[in-house]
Amino acid sequence: MKNTIKVERAKKDITQAGLAEQIGVSRQTINAIEKGKFVPSTLLALKMARYFECKVEEIFSLEDND
Repeated sequence: MKNTIKVERAKKDITQAGLAEQIGVSRQTINAIEKGKFVPSTLLALKMARYFECKVEEIFSLEDND
């Protein structure tokens, strides 16, 4: 699964740690999601979308091999 979390964080000028605190996860979780090593739950994806004020589909997209 591809994502644009790093880009969205840059737009809001927030660190991984800052985003993690806002949505209630660890910085390591944000890092793993950004690197594609962890697929977030639906609830976590929705929390991120709400924080970034966009749709889940604007942050996450499926790759051909997903």
